[in-house]
Amino acid sequence: MAWDLDDYIERCYRREILPEATVREICAKLKEVLVTECNVRHIQTPCTVVGDLHGQFYDVLEIFKIGGYAPNTNYVFLGDYVDRGYYSVETITLLACLKLRWPDRITLVRGNHESRAVTQTYGFYTECQRKYGSTKVWQHFTDMFDYMGLAVIIDGAILCLHGGLSPSIHTLDQIRVLNRFREIPHEGAMADLVWSDPSLPSRTDFAVSPRGAGYLFGPVVTQHFLHTNGLGHLCRAHQLCMEGYQLLFDDQVSTVWSAPNYCYRAGNLASVLEISPGLERLFNVFSACPDALRDVALPGNATDERRVECGHGLRTLGIVIVIVLAVVVPRRDVERWTES
Repeated sequence: MAWDLDDYIERCYRREILPEATVREICAKLKEVLVTECNVRHIQTPCTVVGDLHGQFYDVLEIFKIGGYAPNTNYVFLGDYVDRGYYSVETITLLACLKLRWPDRITLVRGNHESRAVTQTYGFYTECQRKYGSTKVWQHFTDMFDYMGLAVIIDGAILCLHGGLSPSIHTLDQIRVLNRFREIPHEGAMADLVWSDPSLPSRTDFAVSPRGAGYLFGPVVTQHFLHTNGLGHLCRAHQLCMEGYQLLFDDQVSTVWSAPNYCYRAGNLASVLEISPGLERLFNVFSACPDALRDVALPGNATDERRVECGHGLRTLGIVIVIVLAVVVPRRDVERWTES
């Protein structure tokens, strides 16, 4: 089988399903790339930070339309690429190919859904079975997930990760020495980094999370962590934001959410965070890809949008807004283990 990564990328953009043997090779080669990267990757501005995607392939294409295509834009993806959306296979295959093609322009951080346990419950496992007739592709991807990094630092000042802080982690060096090459455990520092959420401002310290994994972290522990590590801001994903993003704790923390109309019914906006030299932050807010521009025929027997499970504390229920903010640099939506 000839290896033609550019051809694979073109086919992925057309939402074609690549053969299982090709996916196996892509994942094997990507593990060779990811194993060379540290738990905490340092990148420079300008760059664009992307939050949860959850298999919403056509909205991923919208992100590239508004933010630019690789390699022209340096992307940091903060995890949760799969589950809940109809096109998890197509979404993660495209991102894997882009990372292989331009490893210095695409960063893939691990989220709590890059997990065998979670994907067996929330759609990716079943989708792989339906589209390939076996679980081999699911195994290839979940093995590759074990190699993804845990955090990114932008210009030495902005820490990006999927979930949040941990009472077990006081310094960046403690993140750097974690053994990430494994399934996400049910508890401990690694689990906290992908599961934790900011608390209400009135709760200053760490508290038990209603998700059943990770912690709630307050403004005092956030300020202490940032100061201890010479950082100015924490950027994370992991929580649905109806306006596409949220600023917390006097702009010490921001949440970026990149799956518009989450689960095809939430009606929320989404955003990507564009960070320019000088650490100016711009939230580029967008709405869901119009139905007329997507293939509305759903795969297999998933023909009823109401069947999509939607956690993140949803109670059931196109305009681009630009917000510019500056970083001051000093030198969970309730999603339980069983709901994620």
